Order: sequence, then structure tokens, then C-alpha cells
Amino acid sequence: MHNVREKIGIYPGSFDPITLGHLDIIGRSSKMFDKLIVGVLHNPNKKALFSADERVKMIRSVTGHLCNVEVTSFEGLSVDFARSVGAHVLVRGLRAVTDFEYELQMAQTNHAMCPEIDTIFLTTDLRYAYLSSSLVKEVAYFDGNIEMFVPAEILPLVKEKVMEETQK
Repeated sequence: MHNVREKIGIYPGSFDPITLGHLDIIGRSSKMFDKLIVGVLHNPNKKALFSADERVKMIRSVTGHLCNVEVTSFEGLSVDFARSVGAHVLVRGLRAVTDFEYELQMAQTNHAMCPEIDTIFLTTDLRYAYLSSSLVKEVAYFDGNIEMFVPAEILPLVKEKVMEETQK
């Protein structure tokens, strides 16, 4: 009998908030691994709309049907997080060619630091090629309709949080 190593992938990001584009990448990449860990980056130097715990809860609520997807938060470098959970692949989504230069530089840096961890790129569904969390927040701050950008389950959470922020 031989030892079969579980294939674990990491999809790291801020997901502030999670968008339908993120969900597209999560759903597709979950089919490639025995386990996909969505790593919610907690960066204390960045002002996020939602706390890391809130983002983890939101993502769990919209990925519960994917039995091999786990969601957790982390701080620090993605490659260190990947090492700590035994993952050998980082998943990154590409919306447009403008993402590629930054993502390629990041993948090459990660590979230099940790050669045993590879990065794969998935192009997002064309329906979401323009979509980003920043765009969702901007539209929401101006009371625009974000229904077509985020999962229905988190729509009221985004609206409520934006309302709280604008009243500060």
C-alpha cells in the first residue's frame, strides 16, 4: 500500500466582500483539489470594511455546499500559510490582462521564497471580468445596486456595513 498525499490548494485573498467572481474561482478550483482552503488575509495595515472573522463567516455561508472547501483567516505571507496547512498550490484569479503583470510578479516572488509551492491562474468567467471588491464597495457607498455583483446571502450584510460606515 502506498501513501497518497492529499492535494491541498489555497485560494488566498482579502475578499472584502466576496464577489460572484470570487465564487466562480472557488467553485472551479474546488474541483481540482482534495481540499481547497480559502485563506482570508487579515492585514492589520489595511482598513477593511469587514473584519476577518466577518469575511470568514460570509464565505462559509456561500460555500457550504462545497464539501471540500474550508475557510479560515491568516496573517502574513501566503506561502507561509500554504506551508502551515500542507498545501502545494496557490490559486489566483485573473480578470484581465492588467491583473497578469502583478500576479506574475507575485507568483515569481513566492516561488523564489518557496520553490515547492506553485501558483496556478484561473481566468474568471467573462461575466465577472470587470468585478472587484473595491468596485462593489464604491457602488454600495453611493447606494447603487450591487445585486449582480455579490451572493444574495451577503447583500444585506454589505448594505448594512456600508450604511454604518457612512454614518460614522
